[in-house]
Amino acid sequence: MASESAGPAELGFVEAAPSWRLRSEQFPSKVGGRPAWLSAAGLPGPPELACPLCGRPMAFLLQVYAPLPGRADAFHRCLFLFCCRTPPCCCGLRVFRNQLPRQNDFYSYEPPSEDPPSETGESVYLHLKSGAHLCRVCGCSGPKRCSRCHKAHYCSKEHQSLDWRLGHKQACAQTDNLDNIVPDHNFLFPEFEIVIETEDEIMPEVVERDDESEIIGTMGEAHEEELESMAKHESKEDRIFRKFKTKISLEPEQILRYGRGIAPLWISGENTPKEKDIPDCPCGAKRLFEFQVMPQLLNYLKADRLGRSVDWGVLAIFTCAESCKLGIGYTEEFVWKQDITDAA
Repeated sequence: MASESAGPAELGFVEAAPSWRLRSEQFPSKVGGRPAWLSAAGLPGPPELACPLCGRPMAFLLQVYAPLPGRADAFHRCLFLFCCRTPPCCCGLRVFRNQLPRQNDFYSYEPPSEDPPSETGESVYLHLKSGAHLCRVCGCSGPKRCSRCHKAHYCSKEHQSLDWRLGHKQACAQTDNLDNIVPDHNFLFPEFEIVIETEDEIMPEVVERDDESEIIGTMGEAHEEELESMAKHESKEDRIFRKFKTKISLEPEQILRYGRGIAPLWISGENTPKEKDIPDCPCGAKRLFEFQVMPQLLNYLKADRLGRSVDWGVLAIFTCAESCKLGIGYTEEFVWKQDITDAA
């Protein structure tokens, strides 16, 4: 996905994909499962991946591969979004950015092969080239380890306890095969690839015509004066929500809109950020809009089982305008959550 966007947005759609296509060496954009970390060093630790509201480990929601053309230090660049599944938090959020030059310690200089590898098993990769270990439950940094087998690693006592109850108690002695016997902990979101298409532009006059058609449709045989009166008294909130619906009408299944530096597409006139609400990057640069997650994604997350634990109208991600390079690690960026309940 090209990361400089002066024109229309790029749209993301979910699609089933074989597991090998979603591994780190393929530089995927994807939803759910475990993170396909970019740099194998400097991963955010358990404190950084704890919910800012309740402190519990967050779940990986999605990642977007978004290199910067013309930036040698960001030849590979990826954004990782995490959310809390605890109901009272209603989607506590954190997002991290990581970037690498083409010549790096983890990946080939040449593009990855489009052909499946000879070994395409379903083993879970819980060790990185840097030597870092990953949590068996969530796939994030796992500094804790099982005191019996010393092979299983975890991000937290909570995830260690969960894994113990769901099978590690029996598998603990089988230390040579732990990666092949990771149980379903019912913690990860369903996994999909995100495929990208460029949005077809809807002409402004089409938006206006759709607006008028909707007003007329609601009024039936109303007189012209009544229609004019309704248009005059239509609230800003109504107009914003109608624009949102019209904009996505050509591609209603879109789960993501990407466009570095373009304007977000808000679902509501309420709870939209002002410039002062978007904190500057620690490097001193302003942050600009890069992409947004659409409410349609909830349809793919088994949201009926999630209740109020995960819900949103728009998740807007703002990143450093300079895409600064702060060491080899992962830099936290900013998420603005606009609730769907704010919409008309």
